Amino acid sequence: MRRQFDEQLEELAREMISMGAMIESAIDKACDALMRHDVALARSVMEADHLIDQKERTIESMCLRLLLIQQPIARDLRKVSSALKMITDMERVGDQAADICEIVTVMDGMEGLDNPGLMRDMARETVDMVHKVIDAYVASDVHLARAVMAADDVVDDLFMRVKAELIAFLTHNASRGQQALDILMIAKYFERIGDHAVNIGEWVEFSVTGSYKGEELQ
Repeated sequence: MRRQFDEQLEELAREMISMGAMIESAIDKACDALMRHDVALARSVMEADHLIDQKERTIESMCLRLLLIQQPIARDLRKVSSALKMITDMERVGDQAADICEIVTVMDGMEGLDNPGLMRDMARETVDMVHKVIDAYVASDVHLARAVMAADDVVDDLFMRVKAELIAFLTHNASRGQQALDILMIAKYFERIGDHAVNIGEWVEFSVTGSYKGEELQ
């Protein structure tokens, strides 16, 4: 019985890695679509979002079967229940990548930023956070999860730099308010992706320690 349960946990880990790769790809492509103003690529990300939704449902069903049939205890229970919580944030990351792409399809470009590379930096940081936090879950590595949570400060700083540049841009280009708003919304979506990675990290910590945001839940 234990061997079967361990095999199912390994399958769950593989599915979590697969979903993680899907949302990493969505963020990467959303950023490429933004930087190149590639409307076709943006639309492909929007159209593929349903695959992330399907993966969420697959993992959810897998977790529920493990909980109902195997009735895990202690750490195993935390591992499965944490996955159920994590996939909600992972699905939202996919949604926000699609939201970025929706704006790309209607915006005029990145003229409002003196340094458009800030957006690329935000995307790279969030992809790195997502990748590492899924690795942390699979490896039950609470130290890596905490490192991901700390990295959110980098994303927040990049967001503030984007915001400052847009304020400066509007000082001399008041008529371009819509363009600046589009860029700010995209930056906010990247910042929210970082927040979701932090949420996932908190559930990884819970799965290992039984503590969620400093409170014992086990």
